[in-house]
Amino acid sequence: MGKVLFGIDLGGTKIEAAALNQDGTVLSRRRLPTEREKGYEHIIGQVKRVLELVSEEVGEAPTKLGIGTPGAIDPPTGLMKNSNTTVLNGKPFAKDLEKALGISVVMANDANCFAIAETLLGAGKAYATEDHLIFGVIMGTGVGGGIVINGKIWNGAQGIGGEWGHSFLDHSGGKCYCGQVGCVEMLISGTGLERYYQQTTGQERRLSTMISEYNAGTMDEYVNATVNRMIHFFGRGLANVIDILDPTAIILGGGLSNIDLLYTEGVESIRKQVFNPRLDTPILRPLLGDSAGVFGAAMLVR
Repeated sequence: MGKVLFGIDLGGTKIEAAALNQDGTVLSRRRLPTEREKGYEHIIGQVKRVLELVSEEVGEAPTKLGIGTPGAIDPPTGLMKNSNTTVLNGKPFAKDLEKALGISVVMANDANCFAIAETLLGAGKAYATEDHLIFGVIMGTGVGGGIVINGKIWNGAQGIGGEWGHSFLDHSGGKCYCGQVGCVEMLISGTGLERYYQQTTGQERRLSTMISEYNAGTMDEYVNATVNRMIHFFGRGLANVIDILDPTAIILGGGLSNIDLLYTEGVESIRKQVFNPRLDTPILRPLLGDSAGVFGAAMLVR
């Protein structure tokens, strides 16, 4: 069977464990609820339990575990930071997991896990040449990103490599939960766009509904304004990324990656705003779906 890779995708509502072969073949996948409201120690217990379920199924215990988490490890302190599962923040999560599991743990941000999985096993395989830089984008309720250079995650000196969601884009985005104003996340996340529509009209509307109405040629100026806002700032945000990193390819992920407009009008918006006569950077659809997080976590220990 070869060496088995074990990975955990720790989400706010679920914890998923998987065991893979080196080529990405799934040997076992199991899920348990995170139940983060029960506290820090309970989350560690849930990780241990779901890992035991997978280990029993494949008949092999891990000696090393890869885990993708919301947030990141602060390199100087080893403590978690920037996690929306707030009970993890300020805790030595990797160290405590190693103690509870009795094995070594390699931890990365969930966006980085998405990026490495799609690079090695998904949409980026054809672009993962000898010398490459792949930028993985998460666009959903929030906005994040991950950088893969020559098949390895680039965490950065502060553990925040790829966090374009909290770079400045436009003041009209308003104040972000991070304390800054005008973050990418406030302008082109699903929640940010729905908030913009509500503030403009006083009514609530799902982004998916607005996209359908826009595609059908609606005359609703507020729907059109919201979707055009998404397209414009998607282009502006990724043009900034391309100007700085000049990646080999960009792979979209998260719920908004299913919006066809991003690959047509969105790509055209990037082309108009990038610092180059052409847009040569491929903007790719993801191939792994919700498997990317746990696959990427397992790739951390390959």
